[in-house]
Amino acid sequence: MSGDGLAASRVGWGFDVHRFNTKPPLVLGGVVVSEELGVSATSDGDVLAHAVADALLGACSLGDLGEHFPSDDPASRGADSMALLGEVRSLASRAGWSPSHVDATVVIEAVRVAPHREAIRAGLAGALGLSLEAVSVKATTTDGVGFVGRGEGIACVAVVTVVGRS
Repeated sequence: MSGDGLAASRVGWGFDVHRFNTKPPLVLGGVVVSEELGVSATSDGDVLAHAVADALLGACSLGDLGEHFPSDDPASRGADSMALLGEVRSLASRAGWSPSHVDATVVIEAVRVAPHREAIRAGLAGALGLSLEAVSVKATTTDGVGFVGRGEGIACVAVVTVVGRS
């Protein structure tokens, strides 16, 4: 933008996937959705928070989650992914960008996300400084196809819109 008074906007896309293991809990957007399942991960393995964080970083051209929080860094072990998302929001803010909308889809066969959807939305909204209406979380299955369909893991895709520097 060239000083016309309009805020610039950008869109970022994020993706994450984790394999299931027997170390619960399974966390999505900071909410425990299963006490029976867990995922193999350096952090708490919250695929939703990771995908949203990567989308936010991408929208701001700030690299990716692994660049800012490397899996070989001892500080990343067991890290709270929602806290990491808050740190990513701070990075975006320092770069002159603010999230304005999130749309995410969790791909999972093993657990129903719908009963937890509103709590998940509220957690993401709080972490990103957004209204509840600006956060969409959906879930789908793969109808038995692929690693998700076989119950081996979980995936998430997210799109984040940011506004900022003009």
